[in-house]
Amino acid sequence: MKLNDDDKKLLAELCSQHRVSFDKVIKLLDTERDFEFKERRTGIYDALREIVNSSSIEESKA
Repeated sequence: MKLNDDDKKLLAELCSQHRVSFDKVIKLLDTERDFEFKERRTGIYDALREIVNSSSIEESKA
């Protein structure tokens, strides 16, 4: 997903405040964007679930 610098900064700040992985949110947004214009969005929930359930470096530090 293409975000301008101000949007990235705001998103990073919100992710930090809510203890959510910035990288994971970007991956979720990118995945939704990939499925956005498909006639059938088959597989989107599995793709999103895989991202949510994946561990990240940030989470293992917590």
